Amino acid sequence: MWDNPEKAQELMQRISNLRDNLQPWEDLERKVGDLGALTELAAEGDDPELEAELQRELAETQRDFEKLELATVLGDKYDTAKAIVTITAGAGGTEACDWAQMLLRMYQMWAQKQGYEVDIVSSVPGESAGMRNVTFRVAGRYAYGHLKAEAGVHRLVRLSPFDASKRRHTSFASVDVLPEVPEAEEASIPAEDLRVETYRSSGAGGQHVNKTDSAVRITHLPTGISVQSQGDRSQHANRRTAMQVLQAQLAQLDREARKAELEGLRGEKGDISFANQIRSYVLQPYTMVKDLRTETETSNVAAVLDGEIDAFIRAYLLKSAGEGK
Repeated sequence: MWDNPEKAQELMQRISNLRDNLQPWEDLERKVGDLGALTELAAEGDDPELEAELQRELAETQRDFEKLELATVLGDKYDTAKAIVTITAGAGGTEACDWAQMLLRMYQMWAQKQGYEVDIVSSVPGESAGMRNVTFRVAGRYAYGHLKAEAGVHRLVRLSPFDASKRRHTSFASVDVLPEVPEAEEASIPAEDLRVETYRSSGAGGQHVNKTDSAVRITHLPTGISVQSQGDRSQHANRRTAMQVLQAQLAQLDREARKAELEGLRGEKGDISFANQIRSYVLQPYTMVKDLRTETETSNVAAVLDGEIDAFIRAYLLKSAGEGK
């Protein structure tokens, strides 16, 4: 240990990861034991308050178990990594741009409930409303493992707030999810393969964004991949973020070239239209959110748009784990 600091650090990290995996199960075991004792007390007499407490504790323990059960299927290489998510408006014009922004809000609220952090990397506003495209990073344990279930085309049906005739419109937006590549795995990219450009950020953020060339666009010349970052006031920080997104994109290309590691990393791909949707959100003529991959559905659309998407994520991940056995 003393003679090999790098090996010692690796071992300590492994111990920390194992502790993080085991501690919640030990906590759950104690809660189940407490529930058993509480059940015995409730059975001895007619106490409505005790009965209500038992039901609350039981529901909370059930939720804890479901989270831990889900963690057992998140064993892929990058499942614990941060997630880089890109939402792109598809068919539907202004409606689709507004839908893309609604999806961004949904994921921001979901991440907040998970205790995750969300940073906007770059965004392109729609002509009249919403966003044509937005890329953001979600930081937290198992961020990618959970959000990979959201990759694909999302369809919205509603009465248009942009249509004076209040007609029903169908809009599409795609969600693309990549794991952020750990620094230790980042490939060395020759400087001559990169074109780095700076420009003035056009998004929200006060007067500063319009006065300095803090936004950064990096193009990987051999592949033509172009990424940008404008979420930070510092050009240096934006360049670092853009490089992280580029590394994730290049790593994805490498996985696609090596077919053995491709499956499950990016989810369904295709045109951003009806034929490639994974989930429908219907607000008119009835209310329903339905995942077409797992048949999971709910009529509480408002809750889903407020970030209550765990049921869809859970169903997809458990189904995928079962199919992979």
